[in-house]
Amino acid sequence: MQDQTDGQPIPQRYWAMAAVAVSIALAVMDSSIANVALPIIASDLRVSPADVILVVNAYQIATIVSLLPLASLGEKVGHERIYRTGLAVFTAASVVCALSTSLEMLIAARTIQGFGAAGLMSVNTAILRYIYPQKQLGRGVGINALVVASASVAGPTVGAAILSVAHWPWIFAVNLPLGVLALVLTRFLPRTHRGGGRFDTASALLSAATFGLLTIGVEQATRGQPWWVVGLFATGFLLCGAMLVRRQAGRTAPLLPVDLLRIPIFALSVATSICSYTAQMLALVSLPFLLQHNFGFTAVETGLIITPWPLIMIIIAPTAGHLSDRIQPGLLGGIGLAVMAAGMALLLMLPDTPHPFDIAWRVALCGLGFGMFQSPNNRSLLAAAPRERSGGASGMLSTSRLLGQTVGAALAGLALGPLVGGDEGAFWALGTAMTISAAAAVISLSRLTLMKRV
Repeated sequence: MQDQTDGQPIPQRYWAMAAVAVSIALAVMDSSIANVALPIIASDLRVSPADVILVVNAYQIATIVSLLPLASLGEKVGHERIYRTGLAVFTAASVVCALSTSLEMLIAARTIQGFGAAGLMSVNTAILRYIYPQKQLGRGVGINALVVASASVAGPTVGAAILSVAHWPWIFAVNLPLGVLALVLTRFLPRTHRGGGRFDTASALLSAATFGLLTIGVEQATRGQPWWVVGLFATGFLLCGAMLVRRQAGRTAPLLPVDLLRIPIFALSVATSICSYTAQMLALVSLPFLLQHNFGFTAVETGLIITPWPLIMIIIAPTAGHLSDRIQPGLLGGIGLAVMAAGMALLLMLPDTPHPFDIAWRVALCGLGFGMFQSPNNRSLLAAAPRERSGGASGMLSTSRLLGQTVGAALAGLALGPLVGGDEGAFWALGTAMTISAAAAVISLSRLTLMKRV
């Protein structure tokens, strides 16, 4: 197909967006769809609960270590090629997951599936710049945010629904028809920029080591492993990270986008993204403990009380994206994060025996705030980068999301543990989330000062 200078014409734009929506929904959903099936998988494959956790961790680690390398490769060979290849790998690996007869086979297949998912996530938002014209980019980012948000919260629900009528392999087998459909639709994806040049394999390995060691170290910390183990991973992370940054300095299109991080709007958008996802994950992990351990609600009641968060976020994300085409994303994001922080503060002020509605509307306020922030911030981050560096921007966007979620989960684990919070750990976690969200609001609003100077 022809290179698009400012978006695709209709109806090709709709078909291309359908391909993006179906494929990214599969990749995001599979990060959590297997969670509800872990006890059944452990029993069926005759392994311990501790070992079966690797089914989830293998996917997450494979994804995060390959995001930036694949984003860089996409800038050289074309984002749509990486997207198609990632989708094909993801779909094929899903079939192997469904056919697995041992834990080792399932973990290997999930690792390959994670690499395929990274191919989708790494260039997902970069492709939007070629699908939508610049003046409507916020609309496309908003739709994409809606799909990602919906898929992230739908994973456990879809998994439970499949398990109610079928055995656990079908959790992965359902990806086959949907993956094939998405592959057919990718023929409508636009041809994207090709920068050419040699792929920096050494930097790719350093990037994988940096983010892999960070993720593994955080995961070990949440399990309460000895601090020397965590310190070993942290040392490796810092060493590899320092070598990576030094190697990237001065390059025109570095794998780690240090050139983009020198752009103030881009750097502030990345910082806001990491902080906001950290705060969100802290809150979402701690809320079930707060509701069940501190307030005495059942698991079912807890699920219903928390539901307004994703529901409101799903509704508001496309609207916020559309508004970001006309209103400064820094303003929308700052207001949204301030609203989320206010919702968390109100949750901390709940009485000892709150009514479910009193909690639910506060939770909905948090979802409203995050929904206001997500799409505008993604648009700001993507638009701040030159078009030929869309791959680096897209990879950094996904990396910042996963990093924030990983750090948030680690902080929640520490707060809920005996060394920090103990019985009051949920309040400690929620208070930390509120503080980080408020700081993120300040960072987001600081972008308004930069825009006035332009």
